[in-house]
Amino acid sequence: MPYAEITGWGKCMPPAILTNKDLATFIETSDEWIHSRTGMRERRISHVTVDELGYVAAERALACAGLEAEDIDGILFGTTTPTKLAPNCASYVQKKLGNSSAAAMDINSACCSFLFSLSNATALIRNNMMKRVLVIGAERLSWALDWKNRNVSVLFGDGAGAVVVEATEEPLGVLSSKMGCYGDARETLAIENFGSGSDRTLDSYAHITWNFDGQEIFKRATRGMVTATEEALQQANVTKEEVDVVVPHQANLRIIEAVAKRLETPMEKVMVNVDRYANTSAATIPVALCEAVEEGLIQPGNGVALPAFGAGLTWGAAYLRWGNRVTPKRLSDVQLPENSKTALEIIEPYLSIANKFHRE
Repeated sequence: MPYAEITGWGKCMPPAILTNKDLATFIETSDEWIHSRTGMRERRISHVTVDELGYVAAERALACAGLEAEDIDGILFGTTTPTKLAPNCASYVQKKLGNSSAAAMDINSACCSFLFSLSNATALIRNNMMKRVLVIGAERLSWALDWKNRNVSVLFGDGAGAVVVEATEEPLGVLSSKMGCYGDARETLAIENFGSGSDRTLDSYAHITWNFDGQEIFKRATRGMVTATEEALQQANVTKEEVDVVVPHQANLRIIEAVAKRLETPMEKVMVNVDRYANTSAATIPVALCEAVEEGLIQPGNGVALPAFGAGLTWGAAYLRWGNRVTPKRLSDVQLPENSKTALEIIEPYLSIANKFHRE
């Protein structure tokens, strides 16, 4: 049975930056209040659709792997904020890449979407159904936020990351994974007025609201990510001490630190970029994985744990063995379309809707 090695990695972060000080111009908050509670300083706001973000990350991952678009058998696109209900984001990427036949599917498990996509891609390869799969995690959460709700508007940002997984005889890539869900508490993190269950006859349909129970989410997230990681390590016959790097979902710094403490992992072995990008949901792990390689945290042959948690309440973790290469085979010159707007200018239409809703 083949394994599924990660041979390419890439990210795409939109250029417009929304700082904590920017947020303080329209909600009651401050840089100190946000940073002390979340570890976040800024986040990116996209001027393009989420499938375009995913496409650019995918091009960079393909170049890193030294592959062409036609080499790919499948495209798995993890996201909670698809550009359209149909067709899916994966088919957009397939078309933009110039691939003519790869299977294309979206997976929505909120912040676990990339992790679940990566686990599925690994299973497809290990069962000889595919040879090379492109796995993307991308979000445009700025479109879906209630910008006047301080509990959520300070937490999230936009971005995309991608990896290429290829069949190999070497024991590399995801060696074990554990996925689950606390469905009994699914309403503690829920996006309302977004989907076919919404009443389209109401004016409020234009305004998306969030249910967000921070204390319950913290408790469940910590438990789910730790339990999943421990079970994944047990499946792989690996101890906590043998984990070289942890690349967790970047929900907020407090959750990351709590998970690291329970896994008995020193923070110098944990990849953290939540200060720069906030929570980009499905994009956090692939972007953090890419930066962990770029910054030298991940070295050849390292054992890497990937714990995640999201709305649903989904949870999971994977344990993977990194290969011998930590530098790209080549670089892509694909870029996002130019952007002339500030982050505040991009979100202004959403903020206007939120202002109207909260006044009513």
